[in-house]
Amino acid sequence: MRRLSSRGLLAASLILAASPLMITRALATPPAKGVQVVADKANRRVDITIDGKPFTSYIWPTTLKKPVLYPIVDAGGVTLTRGYPLAPRPGERTDHPHHDGLWFNYGNANGFDFWNNSDAIKPENRSTMGSVVFDKVISTTSGSDRGELVAASTWITGRDQAILAETTHYVFAQHSETRIIDVTATLKALDRVVFNDDKEGMLGMRVARWLESPTDRGGVFTDANGNPTTVAAATSIPGVAPPTGEYLTSEGVKGDAVWSTRGRWCALSGHNGDHVVSIAIFDHPANPGYPTYWHARGYGLFAANPLGRSIFDPKQPAFKYTLEKGQTATFRYRVTISLHQASPEELNHEADAFASQPK
Repeated sequence: MRRLSSRGLLAASLILAASPLMITRALATPPAKGVQVVADKANRRVDITIDGKPFTSYIWPTTLKKPVLYPIVDAGGVTLTRGYPLAPRPGERTDHPHHDGLWFNYGNANGFDFWNNSDAIKPENRSTMGSVVFDKVISTTSGSDRGELVAASTWITGRDQAILAETTHYVFAQHSETRIIDVTATLKALDRVVFNDDKEGMLGMRVARWLESPTDRGGVFTDANGNPTTVAAATSIPGVAPPTGEYLTSEGVKGDAVWSTRGRWCALSGHNGDHVVSIAIFDHPANPGYPTYWHARGYGLFAANPLGRSIFDPKQPAFKYTLEKGQTATFRYRVTISLHQASPEELNHEADAFASQPK
């Protein structure tokens, strides 16, 4: 019997870590080249691989209140997203159970909170929440240099009213050691919708412990409804990589000072031993509220919020972005994941390239 090479064993272990359901398929056939986007509707997921190696999965499990990309794995096979609450790992903080992978929603649409919703919400408060309900996979496309996924979902309030139809187009690619996710989300108002000025939004990602800030000491964080969430301070744990993350924006703002500032991009860089990563989120000039505010926290929340304004800067008037019934709004973001410390020059070049793409 021919033994698997060390490279083959590594590929198999990576697939198992990201999606146990893929292991039989991976071992039975040679890894598919290029970017493969494979729907598995029976198991409520679409798996994305690059040259047979896991990248991410679009999932809509019954335990979540919105579809998410989870986990997100870099080109070196290292997982960048927090495991909790879907698959907890040692040493992780267990706050904010609604922070799952990479997601898109908002904290106050017509007075309903789509951001903070999870199974942890008390029954008496569930009528104030909202859910983004998966409807269908519209299309999947695999290719040599990129893969695409188009999915539809509906924003439904805690009073069972559908207020927004969402169509999201994802593009997945890898250039050299940098993986890329482009997200284009179009919202169509099924009724008049007011996105009240709120800090909880809009494209969010919760990162692994080693990408948290080493200076973060936790604390109590309150949402727009006054509900507090306690975040424990990170502690030193034998055998668990310590936090090393630091934010940097296009305006030169660093670290904890990034929160509530604006910029066309924000990068989070850190290392796990000798494994260095930079994750960057790019805003698009055509987006409402450009350049976005950064709802970026040292405890691992990395989010772009274009619809908050006075919540971040009390000197500014409230935004209250509004869609009348039948109107649409499109939000475009690029997420890059590089296996090196990305420089401002590199990030500005990427931002220019993203901005120049057709609207």
